[in-house]
Order: sequence, then structure tokens, then C-alpha cells
Amino acid sequence: MRYLTGLLCLALGASAADTTVLRCGKLLDVKAGTYLSNATIIVAGGFIESINGPLPANAKTVDLSGSFCLPGLIDVHTHITSDPRNSGYRRLGISVPREALTGVRQARATLMAGFTTLRNVGARGYADVALRDAIQDGDVVGPRLFVSGPSLGITGGHCDSNLLPSEYGFRSAGVANGPWEARAKVREVIKYGADLIKICATGGVLSKGDGVGTQQYTLEEMKAIVEEAHKLERKVAAHAHGAEGIKDAIRAGVDSVEHCSLIDEEGIRLAKEKGTVLVFDIYNDDYILAEGPKNGVLPESIEKEKLVGKLQRENFRKAYLGGATLGFGTDGGVYPHGDNWKQFPYMTEFGMKAIEAIRAATLTNAALMNLTGKAGQVAKGHWADIIAVSGDPLADIRNLEKVRFVMKAGQVYRND
Repeated sequence: MRYLTGLLCLALGASAADTTVLRCGKLLDVKAGTYLSNATIIVAGGFIESINGPLPANAKTVDLSGSFCLPGLIDVHTHITSDPRNSGYRRLGISVPREALTGVRQARATLMAGFTTLRNVGARGYADVALRDAIQDGDVVGPRLFVSGPSLGITGGHCDSNLLPSEYGFRSAGVANGPWEARAKVREVIKYGADLIKICATGGVLSKGDGVGTQQYTLEEMKAIVEEAHKLERKVAAHAHGAEGIKDAIRAGVDSVEHCSLIDEEGIRLAKEKGTVLVFDIYNDDYILAEGPKNGVLPESIEKEKLVGKLQRENFRKAYLGGATLGFGTDGGVYPHGDNWKQFPYMTEFGMKAIEAIRAATLTNAALMNLTGKAGQVAKGHWADIIAVSGDPLADIRNLEKVRFVMKAGQVYRND
């Protein structure tokens, strides 16, 4: 409803009191890869009304003349209610309500770091749905969230919880085996508020008792999930480290593959042919190996991370050189939220130009989330999601650490 109200204000013309003028020293056109100098952005009703258009009288003005302005950033792989300090068996003592409240703090930190939109891929008890709604209702400060609720997976797989012995009889809420049970689970999570579907096609690093590259869901099961999700107008993100699971997920028609650690040349070719977005989380290997033992990460998970971390970065380079579409996703929650920017230097180290890494976190991710024309650009008619940094991010991508201004939907949340 708020978005419709904003559109109405844009159509009718907002009053000067509701209008803000941003004066940017440099404005990055992410599509062209060039800067517009001394740009004025006119924001009204939560949307961008014009760039360098006639200035309304008596509008609020924000002076960013010493800064570089660019679109709010988008991260498509986060776990906003997960705290990396509560890993392994420690997580058994954390309730779902406590995770939701932790998400409030983490959502704020992520927004202040310049990420105005997130895709959350996996949360217990629909805590991410509750957090999304609280942000939309203005009760909580945070990015615009698109959420999956519980991740779907097989019994005993990466998306199950394998820490308790059999007498507890516990299994995670997203467990579904066989094509028809999996279809039913898609319907269930959508019923309770999921914007997208997250599945586990292979084993993972931070789960107990499974091989990181071992395929879990079959091709038949994944096809059923994708068909059901797409029929119900939801996209599908597939957690997949192993080469065969990645390829079957792509063949099944998923919209994005997450992690992609052991992808091979055939998988890269399939992704390019089908337009599947590959999301490599190539920063957090450093954090897991350095801080994981202190945070309770299981020893077997540390060994699995040692197995895949370096290979994942090498395969990121291969996928980039192979022409696959690469999104920006960090696995926030495995490392502290708000440090999402730390992935950018790794993307440039392993092949991308700075503008390409920024496009991954703007234009590419907006397209993946069906937000083209709304997010990912500073352009007329788009949401007024605008950030500013002190230094030139095209000259040094690490300047994205130095966010000094954040606007989301026309509201200023940070202005240093």
C-alpha cells in the first residue's frame, strides 16, 4: 500500500515540503559506467522525480557535493536473522523470537552500510517474514526485504537440522521428500508469506554429517519445486556447492544458484545458456576460517570450508571469463551483517572490473528480483534508494566501505 501511495504522489506531484533535492558532486550511471558531475536529484513521494530538472521552491536540500552518489546496493544472499556468533550447537539455545529480535539490529546495520534491498534465503520460524513486515510498517529500520521463510531440503540434508539425536524426533520446517511433498511445501511457505523459494540441491559447509558437494534433491524433485514455484509467481534460489547438483538445479530451471563452489565448465555453459544467475559468496571463507572455531562452528565444517573456499574463488574467475551472469550475494549471517561491502574487493581481485562488481549489486540483482525499473539505478521513476561515499568506488572499490549517506524510498537514514 505504501508503494501505491508513493506512486500516486509521484503522479500527482508532491508538495515542496515532501520534496528533497540531493546535490551530488558525482553521480554514477551504473549502466553507462560513467559519472555525471554536479548532479541534482529531485526526490518526491519516495521516488526519483528527475535528475537535473527544474528545482522546486522551498524543497529540502542535502549537500553531497563532496561525495560520489550511486544507487542503493542489493545483496541477494543473506540470513538477516542469523548471528555468526551462534554457530553449531550454540544455535540450539536460540529461540525463533530471539532470532527475529537479533534481525532488528542486523537489519539496521546492513541499511547503514548502504544496502537498501536484501533477499533473505532461509530463516527459522518465518522470522524473516515478520521482520520484513515490521520494516514495511515502519516499526523497524532496515532494508527492503524479500524473504523465503524456511529453506526446502531433504531429510538429513543441509536444510535440515542434524544436531539433535533421534529421540528428539526433530526435523526442520522446510524438509520435504519426493516431488509431491516438495510441491506441497512450496505451497505452504508461500501461504505463510514467502516471496521466493530457497532449496538445498547439495550438501553444505555449516551443516553436520553431509558431504559439501553431494547432490541431495534429485532432478525430478527440483523440477517439481520450480514448476510449482513459477506457477505461483515465485522465483527459486538453489543452494548448491557440488558440480552435479549445480547442473541439475540449472536444468530444473532455478533462477539462481548460490555458492557454486565446485561448478565445472559444463555448469558454467548451462548457466549462460539458460540465463541462470550465479551467486558466489567469495568473501566469507576468510571469516569462517579466522573466527569460526571461536563462534562454535563444528570442526567438520571448518574442514569443509578449507576444501571449497579456494576452489570457489577460482571458479568465480572461470564463470566470469566464461560469460555467465554473476550476482552479488554474501551469505550475510555467516559473517557479521553490515560487512557486506567486503565482498567487492574479492570480486575485483578475481576478475571483475569495479563497475562490473557494482552492476552485480545493482542492475543484475534488480533483474533477478523482478525490480528492474524500480531499483538498481538512480533514474526517473525508480525508488529513491540512493547512497553516497567519500571516495571514488571506480578508482578503488574499497571506498564502498565509507558510506556517509543512505536514503531508502526517499527517507534519509544516514547523513554524516
